Amino acid sequence: MEEYENSSNQLLDNASRLKAIIETAIDGIITIDRRGMVESVNPAAAHIFGYQPEEIIGNNVSMLMPEPDHSLHDKYLDNYHRTGVGQIIGKGREVLGKKKNGTVFPFLLSISEVNLHDKQIFTGIIHDITDLKKTEVALRESESRINSIIQTAVDGIITIDMRGVIEMINPSACRLFGYGESEVIGQKINMLMPEPDKSLHDNYMHHYHETGEKRIIGIGREVTGLKKDGTIFPLFLSISEVKLADRKVYTGFIHDITRQKITEERLRRYAAELERSNRELQDFAYVSSHDLQEPLRKIQAFGDRLKLKEYENLSEQGKDYVDRMLNAAVRMQNLINDLLTFSRVTSKSKPFVDTDLNQIAHDVISDLEIAIENAHATVELGELPVIQAEPTQLRQLLQNLISNAIKFRRDDVAPLVKVYAKEVQLKAHMTSTPGDELVELHVEDNGIGFDEKYLDRIFNIFQRLEGQKYEGSGIGLAICRKIAIRHGGDITAKSKPGQGTHFIVTLAKTHLKE
Repeated sequence: MEEYENSSNQLLDNASRLKAIIETAIDGIITIDRRGMVESVNPAAAHIFGYQPEEIIGNNVSMLMPEPDHSLHDKYLDNYHRTGVGQIIGKGREVLGKKKNGTVFPFLLSISEVNLHDKQIFTGIIHDITDLKKTEVALRESESRINSIIQTAVDGIITIDMRGVIEMINPSACRLFGYGESEVIGQKINMLMPEPDKSLHDNYMHHYHETGEKRIIGIGREVTGLKKDGTIFPLFLSISEVKLADRKVYTGFIHDITRQKITEERLRRYAAELERSNRELQDFAYVSSHDLQEPLRKIQAFGDRLKLKEYENLSEQGKDYVDRMLNAAVRMQNLINDLLTFSRVTSKSKPFVDTDLNQIAHDVISDLEIAIENAHATVELGELPVIQAEPTQLRQLLQNLISNAIKFRRDDVAPLVKVYAKEVQLKAHMTSTPGDELVELHVEDNGIGFDEKYLDRIFNIFQRLEGQKYEGSGIGLAICRKIAIRHGGDITAKSKPGQGTHFIVTLAKTHLKE
């Protein structure tokens, strides 16, 4: 009797433990009889389907199935009872369930069969995989997007394993190296490298796996590639490393820089040509300052002596010839000096330094004080910034513009010159490259002005719109333009005849080191 009680107690304990497990299980557990009628539902199953347990117990389990399983379930059971062949019993599979609110969702279902005293009981274990499916869909979408990017990328993309064997190559890389995809998949990556990298690549990889020392991974550098036809070409290679569960893969991003290198070589040649031209310009400046000026000095010297000692003995026509000769010599001297100045803007340049344009403008006004007084002119200065520049050239630029404003004045109007500055953002058409900060230096006057159809001409050397009435060589504005360009900007103007001129000089505020 005592043995029976112990056995009974043990059975009760086991039943209690089993009930506790079922009641607290995360997965849903449902039992049905051989007719498909629900006998028990644990809380997890009720929660998954959105019912109270009592709403399910006693009903056919097909209530939890969408069509067509809902209509066919009883036939499934009948077929199993007749043939003993089950499509899911003892196997498990992914099926669809139907919640109380009509939502259809995926879950994993495994069914076991137990015979208790001639009674068949089927127990279904239900694991909701809705979130898993969402994750799978998101993963497939992500893989699809990544694959689309890889397949359509302009740059080449190649993935290799730890042995250097190619696992993936995109169409751009195939076109770049001249191979078909099937020709490179499974081959060593060094087939795309010229010597000595081809022979040394395995050593590079072994050294990296042994030491972790990176020569290119995560860094990027210029290397050379080898096309199928044997052509060696320059490329920029960056490599990323991905650690998977039991291995590493390396993805190389390949950018063909052949055109860039051709452009760089052209620029190098242009720079060499420019340097040669500058040397020739310096030679010209030397010739101008010595060989050309020497005979001019003699013309001036003998002309001065002639005027001093023989002028009164000359006829009126002779005197006119002497005067015209000396005036021409002075003009020639001024022209040579202006040419020297023009050539020195770039050939004798000094480094840029922080330059206070306020101080430059005040110095220019001081230098032009007599000309300003004689013309009864007024010069108004706004607040000007500090920029990186060559002070001497900026002083020359401002002096040219302000003196022009005084020179080209209207007869009946006292000259008014306004000098001010604005900070602007870099525009696409400007030549400045160091940074986005630019300064616009404005010089406005109320002088004679000009027709803007001549705008392109006024900044060219020897171009003069008012050659008869006003003295000058026609080089001043050309010098201004060279100075502006050297300072990362340009110069333009707005004007109308008789309504003054507004010069706008664009200058970079900062510069890369020359």
